[in-house]
Amino acid sequence: MNLSSTISDQNLADTKVLGQREKFRDQYWQKRDPILKDRLLWRAQTLRHMVHLVPGQTILELGCGKGLFTKRLHQVSRGENPITAVTFNDDPRPADLPEGVEYIVSTSVPGELSEKKFDYIVAMDLLDKRNCAWMLQNVHQLLNPGGQILFFETNPWNIVLKFRQLLKNLAGKRDPRDLLNRSELYELISEIGFIRIFAICTDFVYAPLSRRLAWLLRNLSILLENAYGFRTLAGSILIHAQKPPRVVELPAISLCEHKSLERAISVVIPCYNEEMNIIPLVNGLKQFFGDYIHEIIPVDDNSKDRTREVMQKLASEDPRIRPVYRTPPGGVGRAITDGYRAATGKYILSMDCDFQHLLPEIRDMFDAATLGFDVVVGSRFSRHSVLLNYPFFKILANRGFHFLAVLLLGRHFRDLTNNLKLIKREVVEQLDLSQPGFAINAETGLLPLMMGCSIREVPVSWINRTPDMGGSSFKLVKVGGGYWQVLWKIVKKRWSSSPKKSR
Repeated sequence: MNLSSTISDQNLADTKVLGQREKFRDQYWQKRDPILKDRLLWRAQTLRHMVHLVPGQTILELGCGKGLFTKRLHQVSRGENPITAVTFNDDPRPADLPEGVEYIVSTSVPGELSEKKFDYIVAMDLLDKRNCAWMLQNVHQLLNPGGQILFFETNPWNIVLKFRQLLKNLAGKRDPRDLLNRSELYELISEIGFIRIFAICTDFVYAPLSRRLAWLLRNLSILLENAYGFRTLAGSILIHAQKPPRVVELPAISLCEHKSLERAISVVIPCYNEEMNIIPLVNGLKQFFGDYIHEIIPVDDNSKDRTREVMQKLASEDPRIRPVYRTPPGGVGRAITDGYRAATGKYILSMDCDFQHLLPEIRDMFDAATLGFDVVVGSRFSRHSVLLNYPFFKILANRGFHFLAVLLLGRHFRDLTNNLKLIKREVVEQLDLSQPGFAINAETGLLPLMMGCSIREVPVSWINRTPDMGGSSFKLVKVGGGYWQVLWKIVKKRWSSSPKKSR
């Protein structure tokens, strides 16, 4: 037997493992997963938010099975991204698979894909100790330079899984998978040559929970996923990595599609020591939403670096850049208030300076505005938001604040305290803003709610800040009191304005 024949046989054996894993996963999904459709939609949103998907970028799904995830991926990408779905089993094309999806039955890797390259590759429950290195090497070759992968794998440290495997072993049935833990995956992926590797345990909502219990646990899952120690017991491992180089130019396309928003948006950006972030943010806004931009108002809140000089340069190059330069005392609340006063557009979009990576997702907020909503909030805690490595005590404080606010105000909402908001200017003009610090984000969310404004929350991502994005000035203990002041002020006003019962 010659070397090429040996390699071919090994390739077939490794591909057979992929087919076994694919079939085992689909059977589990269809028979045991209590919230399958929601989970797959969440994972599709995770891909979109983690890579900040732009129309035209290509996606390869490995091990697509019956196309259950493929359909969700096509849905969240609006059908604007070419998707190639590969199965390693000899199954016919699913009848309900969207027409724009290329469907391939493959008996080897790269096989039919050998002449193709992709921007993103996604797979679920395919990495096995028996063929993981071979699989990742091929994935690396199939990526364009700067391309990224997103894999979801079963976590072998999950307690429920260990108990289920023990029962199977006692019954003479063995789990056919040979799973890798997070550390093993991280090490192997780095050896292949990937960079920006991100591997985290996630998802505490899985069988044997019923659908009702699963939904009850969903909010608790957000806490556990971001709790050091506990998260290592989650049901899945999320793996993200990138093929070099680190910096990749996004396609220079416009995401503007609503005539009603042309030249209608004023963007208010509070800035404190943001010389690294202001240029990429402003350039990104102009690239993706140039037709919508009426003006961009960066507010320099007494920065100590070169933020003011950078703003002046931007303003000299584009008359739509209209900086505001504040004098002491400082405070993000004061900066946002001054930015609101200077804004003259039909809508005012407020955002932090390090949000440049989120720009493709802001498109959803503009969609909601055209439906007539007075306020659109980028929600970090919606059912399909992506929240990874968020500081645990900030989650605890945020969820505690929102839980109490919902009880006291008698309204349902999930996240009104994010600075990422799109508000009609006539609503902004009625806001009585008083907070000098971060608690202004509670005012801009709760005050319109109590004014009777229509509010829509849309999912956005929050993935822990990387060193190249600067540092946050948010201090939980320092600013927390302001949030409670806002809530108490609104509750008192609500109670005082309630009609008195006659004696």
